[in-house]
Amino acid sequence: MAIPPSMQAAATALAVYEAEGKRASILFFVMGPRTRELARLQIGDALSVTGPLGNGFDCSVPSHDASIVAGGVGIASVWLCAQRLLQRGIRVRLFYGARTAALLVDARRFEQLGCEVIVATDDGSAGMHGFVTAALERAVPPETIYACGPSPMLRAVGAIASRWNVRAQLSLEETFGCGVGGCWGCVVPLDRCSAQAPSFPPAAQGGSDVVFARVCKEGPVFWSDELRW
Repeated sequence: MAIPPSMQAAATALAVYEAEGKRASILFFVMGPRTRELARLQIGDALSVTGPLGNGFDCSVPSHDASIVAGGVGIASVWLCAQRLLQRGIRVRLFYGARTAALLVDARRFEQLGCEVIVATDDGSAGMHGFVTAALERAVPPETIYACGPSPMLRAVGAIASRWNVRAQLSLEETFGCGVGGCWGCVVPLDRCSAQAPSFPPAAQGGSDVVFARVCKEGPVFWSDELRW
């Protein structure tokens, strides 16, 4: 899917979309030379892939009602999550935002899967006119939130979850230097009491109550109430 140049700065390039058995798919926006190379691949071409790396959404959390919030290509990271939740009999509402209607991908497919879909676009060309977080805030609070999208959207989702006293899992977007946790170039501050926090000395031994976690290694999914943005 090609993105107009004026919209490329806010887009994220690539994410795993579907996975079943030995088959998996990725969803990506054509933004630069690497994604153009991917778009030119033909059936039968080979790729070298390293993975799985990091973590994913924990869809086993006890819940009857969940909201998924996706911004832009963040939609690619929530298809499997939506499937797992619906398989458990959980009601799923998908809040899907993009800059314009042309950048909305597979909204109808999520409806066919069984999700209630609420769409928002920045320019009002589809669904609600405005940010998707505004649509979320107007809704009935769920028991759990799952979100993937640009950092400003995720911060807003975390703030809404805090006001609602609801836990939210946020899949952070970041540029990876190595992707395997070696370069420490993709860190975020995290409560050291988090189960995902790297092992560092506690404050009583000269350490800190806040530690830096690697998005590629300890993440990319973190509980919003454990992030110290």
